[in-house]
Amino acid sequence: MRLFVRSERSPRQSIAPRRSRAAALVAALVLLVPAAALAEGAAPKLDSGNTAWLLISSAFVLFMTPGLALFYGGMVHRRNVLSTFMFVHFALAVITVQWVVVGYSLAFGKTHGGLIGGLDYVLLGGVTGDPRGSVPHLAFMAFQMKFAIITPALIAGAFVERMRFSAYVLFALLWTTLVYDPVAHWTWAEGGWLAKLGVLDFAGGTVVHLTAGLAALLCAIVVGRRSGYPRQRSLPHNLTMTVTGAGLLWFGWFGFNAGSALEANGLAALAFCTTHVSAGSAALAWITVEWLRRGRPTMLGFVSGLVAGLVAITPAAGYVSIAASLAIGAASGVVCFAAVQLKERLHYDDSLDAFGVHGVGGMLGALLTGVFSQKRLNPAGADGLLAGNPRQLGLQALGVGAAGAYALVVTFVLLKLVDAIVGLRVSEEEEAEGLDASQHGESGYIM
Repeated sequence: MRLFVRSERSPRQSIAPRRSRAAALVAALVLLVPAAALAEGAAPKLDSGNTAWLLISSAFVLFMTPGLALFYGGMVHRRNVLSTFMFVHFALAVITVQWVVVGYSLAFGKTHGGLIGGLDYVLLGGVTGDPRGSVPHLAFMAFQMKFAIITPALIAGAFVERMRFSAYVLFALLWTTLVYDPVAHWTWAEGGWLAKLGVLDFAGGTVVHLTAGLAALLCAIVVGRRSGYPRQRSLPHNLTMTVTGAGLLWFGWFGFNAGSALEANGLAALAFCTTHVSAGSAALAWITVEWLRRGRPTMLGFVSGLVAGLVAITPAAGYVSIAASLAIGAASGVVCFAAVQLKERLHYDDSLDAFGVHGVGGMLGALLTGVFSQKRLNPAGADGLLAGNPRQLGLQALGVGAAGAYALVVTFVLLKLVDAIVGLRVSEEEEAEGLDASQHGESGYIM
């Protein structure tokens, strides 16, 4: 009769397996839930190699500012060499303080309509050594600071030998706050309106060179020509100084462009190589045109050409091939040479060709980025005209037009404001004496 006997378990026998199954399930949940949470919101980790590269690049870019002082200083009259050095070097102090107090926050704080950052990072509150990507937030802030420093210093090339030092200090402070910081936010910040549209600027062709170059042109016009110009010309007093400065700029530019990859990787290597190739190509192109037109090549032409090539490749450095950098460099050498000659015909006194090299070179480079860029080289970029995407060239033109128009309007207003407050220009007597003596009570040389 076993077929009809019901098999029964004791209460302990039936409950034990269920308890063990429940315990196993709870253990699995305990192990899996934290893992899932980490997978969803894993905190970014610092990478020591990327951090080291960014800090070194920051030092490279800082080194460019003394290099610029030498580059500019050698091209002025010897009675104005220290005042030119002061124009450039003083940005190291005043823009550093501006960047810490409010500049970084306006450029990279939480966006307000894609137009300007908020006050999240005033006095660098909240900016710590915690990761921003794979590098410390402080390292990213410091790297961007060096770009902000050199930009108003570039403008000084248009008005050396005749602007009051007090006017320059006030202008540089206001211009960085009201022009550089907003345009940097538009182009580089998360949520910036140009960035969201897809405008490409790898390392500052629009943000740095275009805005500074156009501001320089307006400064040259508003401040006015040097006494006696163009009949009397102030010849470079020390071209060896200028050549040394150009070498330092070339060296520092590797941090400027390759550092903008923000990582020590293949993209940094691409930007490093395109930077160097463009500089060499542009110097060769400038010298060739100069030789054909004037019958002789000059050292000043060589260094002007290499700087033009460095400027033009800046927006494109991480988006284009090595072959494209050859073309961009050659184009910049020819076009910037022509732009510098234009001032001879129009008689505006852009003393050290800040517009002809930086303004025109930055504009040309931004547009050619839309021609030569390739997404296969940088997935964060876009294909350009030659890769079948003419829309990118249109976007680049939009970025150039918007940033350029904004820089011109605000620069004009600021120049008029500064002129009303402290006066833009030194007197004729002070200009004849030289700004080293009249503005600073010093002399660059004891003869």
